[in-house]
Amino acid sequence: MAQIIDGKAVSAAVKAEVAEETAKLRDEKGLKVGLAVVIVGNDPASRVYVNNKKKACEAVGFQSYEYALEESTTQEQLLDLVNVLNRDDRVNGILVQLPLPKHIDEKAVINAISPDKDVDAFHPINVGKIMIGEYSFLPCTPAGVMRLIESTGTDITGKQCVVIGRSNIVGKPQAMLLLQKNGTVTICHSKTKNLKEICLGADILVVAIGRANFVTGDMIKEGAVVIDVGMNRLENGKLCGDVEFESAEKKASFITPVPGGVGPMTIAMLMKNTLTAAKQQAGIE
Repeated sequence: MAQIIDGKAVSAAVKAEVAEETAKLRDEKGLKVGLAVVIVGNDPASRVYVNNKKKACEAVGFQSYEYALEESTTQEQLLDLVNVLNRDDRVNGILVQLPLPKHIDEKAVINAISPDKDVDAFHPINVGKIMIGEYSFLPCTPAGVMRLIESTGTDITGKQCVVIGRSNIVGKPQAMLLLQKNGTVTICHSKTKNLKEICLGADILVVAIGRANFVTGDMIKEGAVVIDVGMNRLENGKLCGDVEFESAEKKASFITPVPGGVGPMTIAMLMKNTLTAAKQQAGIE
């Protein structure tokens, strides 16, 4: 039976580190850290995420600035706000909550955020830096996954790592981070052939495909570390991941639960990125 990787405990440790450093910098350097969160429209899931980010800011000692805009907000109005926030010295990080209403071009908005304040690490400049290994910020979910793997004591060097999913937000950067830790990485996706055989070769399996219970125990190598990035709601209202937990737990050495695995890490790493941004903007190493 696998050991459960407790994302709540690991994320609490990350937030405690951030809170301690934030307090120290405030007392010694007078540095205040500020995160601006922009939400457009009334998507219930987005509202929950934004509220959780505000709570996390409070917990670590950041100022949080929320900008709640109407669904009818134009792209031009949103870009104007982003430009104002880019110039606001109180704001160290800018996060525009996705998804945006259909009439707004997400790519244009992401590209408008200053790379120095892009704490989601979605801007093409920050994406490019990840590719060459000279990054300031890492996308929050892949960074959280790396911290969870690290918490198990697993050395990634030389391990066969399989990432299922090739999104710009998780799959692609996740592969880069594993590669930078000297893993041998395979990226799988909807067109991959012999997926089961590839998965059975994985010492570390990261699943981010967005399909409930897609990976089952018979696809998992005995003793593998399994990280489930998925978050799906079944017809009965229960949450589940992309990995069928009960069968996978019997094969893996370590596994993340859903909920309580990767989810809490995303906001913790956002706090870490925002602190990094504040230090860089203040010229503090």
